[in-house]
Amino acid sequence: MNKERRKEIARALAMVEEAKSILETCRDEEQDYFDNMPESFQAGEKGDVAQTALDALDEAVSNLDDVVSSVGDVANA
Repeated sequence: MNKERRKEIARALAMVEEAKSILETCRDEEQDYFDNMPESFQAGEKGDVAQTALDALDEAVSNLDDVVSSVGDVANA
């Protein structure tokens, strides 16, 4: 792989890592929101919506971890 492609891959990797960081922040804020809800809300519709968002954000962060790992493997090849 040439120097220019490695540079572009490194740039893409930085973008993915930034996106992952943003999603982690959103997930943490949503978790705080959920944790600070009264228990009656946690068990209700608002809690369900927050939990669905948390699950989706967790999955997105996990998927981006996989991307970072894969791209890192390519960049180091």
